[in-house]
Amino acid sequence: MKAPPFEINGETIQPGQRRTLKIPVAAMVTNADVNLTIQIIHGKKPGPVLLISAAIHGDEINGVEIIRRLLKLRQLSSLSGTLIVIPIVNVHGFVAHSRYLPDGRDLNRSFPGSPKGSLAGRMAYSFIEQVVSHATHGIDLHTGARHRANLPQIRFDPNNKTCTEMARAFGLPVILHSESKEGTFRKAAADKGIPIILYEAGEALRFDEVCIRAGMNGIVNVMRQLGMMRKVRRKKEPQEPTIALNSIWVRSPTSGILRTLLPLGARTTKGSVIALVADPMGEFEVEVIAPCDGIVIGRVNLPLVHEGEALFHIARFKEDTSDILYQVEAWNEELEPDTPMEPPSQPEIAPIIT
Repeated sequence: MKAPPFEINGETIQPGQRRTLKIPVAAMVTNADVNLTIQIIHGKKPGPVLLISAAIHGDEINGVEIIRRLLKLRQLSSLSGTLIVIPIVNVHGFVAHSRYLPDGRDLNRSFPGSPKGSLAGRMAYSFIEQVVSHATHGIDLHTGARHRANLPQIRFDPNNKTCTEMARAFGLPVILHSESKEGTFRKAAADKGIPIILYEAGEALRFDEVCIRAGMNGIVNVMRQLGMMRKVRRKKEPQEPTIALNSIWVRSPTSGILRTLLPLGARTTKGSVIALVADPMGEFEVEVIAPCDGIVIGRVNLPLVHEGEALFHIARFKEDTSDILYQVEAWNEELEPDTPMEPPSQPEIAPIIT
């Protein structure tokens, strides 16, 4: 069965066609035009319409590289359904190396937006109405903020069956229950009946090879689960992800110089010392205590901290965390490159069964 033509933003894309479109957004203060660049790959066979977006926060750039690599995969030539990719949603912030828009607003707190609102509101409205509304599923790519790194993880709405299935298919050892908040892209899409999962990995303004590989492989896994790519015969069954039911932030008890004792993915034990905060003269030192058993899924990297500042993000599980720790370590070793920014080899994406 042949797919019908795909209509978007007044353009018609025929089955088997790949097109790059530019959607105008608010111009720079110099009056120079700014466009939201999207690429559409419309398969010859019918199937889901998967939207993949990155850089809603302009300084979160890992997703840009994930999408660039994804678009080079040969398997996309035999795609079933339609792929819509937007590597840079927040163009203004991306150019300025900023999380925010020029009006100081967070685009990911401005949805669903308004055609007559602020710059952030107008961009959110255009993105939802002109692009997102055409999708049936979505994956939104994020990183931690500046000086904060996240362990690769999927956040999803546990009350949505499709989101749960996509999260499990992604292939990460840890996935996190996370209901969408008002004002976010994920909530606006959910209100339109479009299930979105959120990939968090790495740090703002930094490429992280493990996070990039994990993101690209995860997207391919979801596409296979949705029937957009042909499934493969695996050498071994993938490990079932462990679901974190909630998480907690550990904050600094005082201001000073931070020395962290645990890396991302490490296990915490309730009551154990996970960091130390001292004054620059070394006259006092305060212990940072883990409030629970869990796994470190987020961590501050800048050692200069103020009292009350978030230091560690710890995911809590029902299961014994020793097994989860083993999964995280094995997964990380599998994706760790031999050299920094090593291009992914072809076997990394499993071959198609003929």
